[in-house]
Amino acid sequence: MRISARNRLKGTIVEVKKGQTTAHVRIDVKGIIVTAAITNEAVDELGLQAGQEAYAIVKASDVMVGLDD
Repeated sequence: MRISARNRLKGTIVEVKKGQTTAHVRIDVKGIIVTAAITNEAVDELGLQAGQEAYAIVKASDVMVGLDD
């Protein structure tokens, strides 16, 4: 895979849960779960299922920082 995004997190799919139009794909990245909301069509085209290795690719124009009070 070649992609310009730098925020790629490699992990293992632990769950694919389809809704009416959108699916939630949960990926375990070194013990932290990252959830992606993608179309059911994308899930089918990629053949996503639990146990597969996959990348969570984050594209954002802004990154914010927060602190606990």
